[in-house]
Amino acid sequence: MNNRILYHMKVTAIIADEIINEVKHYSNSSTTTEAITIALKDWLDIHHIKELNAQISKKPINFNYSAQKIREINRKT
Repeated sequence: MNNRILYHMKVTAIIADEIINEVKHYSNSSTTTEAITIALKDWLDIHHIKELNAQISKKPINFNYSAQKIREINRKT
């Protein structure tokens, strides 16, 4: 059995019906809870990607091989 403890938060929020309906539509969700959960997870994913992009901008990844060399390496394995 999994020993994780799951916590849930019940929230009361005033959000325009148009926004909720649009989020439900684009998330293909039937419930408001599911739609908001998907939207928040997507927002967090985007935020994490932006953070990673900022880190890479500060210290870019250097590739020491040409495309041809990488193809040759891949074909050997």
